[in-house]
Amino acid sequence: MECGIFFPPESPTDLERHAVMAERNGFELIGLGDSQSIWRDVYASLAVVAEATKTARIGPTVTNPITRHSVVTASAVCTIDELSGGRALLGVGSGDSSVQTLGERPARLAELETEIQTVQRLCRGEPSEYDDATIALEWVSDLEERPEIPVFLGAEGPKTLELAGRVADGVFIGTGLFPELIQESIDHVTKGAKAAGRDPDDIETWILAKANVRETTAEAVDEIKMALAASANHAFRFTLEGKHVPERYREPIEQLQSEYVPHQHEELGKTKNRELVEELGLTAYLNDRFAVAGTAEECRSKLEAISSVPGVDGVLLTAYTADRERFISEFGERVIPHIG
Repeated sequence: MECGIFFPPESPTDLERHAVMAERNGFELIGLGDSQSIWRDVYASLAVVAEATKTARIGPTVTNPITRHSVVTASAVCTIDELSGGRALLGVGSGDSSVQTLGERPARLAELETEIQTVQRLCRGEPSEYDDATIALEWVSDLEERPEIPVFLGAEGPKTLELAGRVADGVFIGTGLFPELIQESIDHVTKGAKAAGRDPDDIETWILAKANVRETTAEAVDEIKMALAASANHAFRFTLEGKHVPERYREPIEQLQSEYVPHQHEELGKTKNRELVEELGLTAYLNDRFAVAGTAEECRSKLEAISSVPGVDGVLLTAYTADRERFISEFGERVIPHIG
């Protein structure tokens, strides 16, 4: 099982240093978030990562079709692919803080399907129909060797997971880390793939996890409570049905969602989002479900359980910590080498 790491786009100097460290410490995928109101631009930041690294795959994890037009996304990721020597991937999702901070709605399933299929064609240098117009990337179609950029869908609910199976090249599953939840999610992807006449084994499957490694479990979890709030706010949107939330946590989760502050998304410190997790008694449940956080031994054990689920290709770990260099080196030295 491969390990990837997710950064929020930060200052170019820090980003370059952290990307180099991540690659040297065994992270094989470096993803950056796309949330224009709270972070720096994802594609300018990916250009920095492309120049700083040599082997890691890189890309937005994830962008969305609400704040970015499909042809703009396709041109941007093809440029990153060119800069990186063919290492780009594209993650697409319905939109989280990127759309919430603008008062916009998340993308619907039909919009996600159109986005994926449109970008796939454009990145191959083919024209595509879009809102009664024909669009194309002429510069890509003129290349002697056209890019091969896998398009991933970020998915939690059954319908979105099945959509990934029907049309995407890969999937970032954010349903949770319990092996039975991962297996059920993969089963939905498989169902979608088979309905479209595709081989499920052709769809690359990664699991999303909030992460931290410290000397004690309490220290590790305490630092990422705001990230646990973000997972609950996103993974349980629209409906709790089919998402296996115990009855005693349903009302607290709905309250968290109603009071969540998008402009503080994943922000460290004493934020409202962090306080909601504590006040509503959700810390233990959300940590168990969404996080690889604790001592090095505990992190290894959690990752081994994830890797034991058939069909899992990788895990994408967030690096929402005050000392990102410490996280990268600790995880790289004490956890990754011990994962099967």
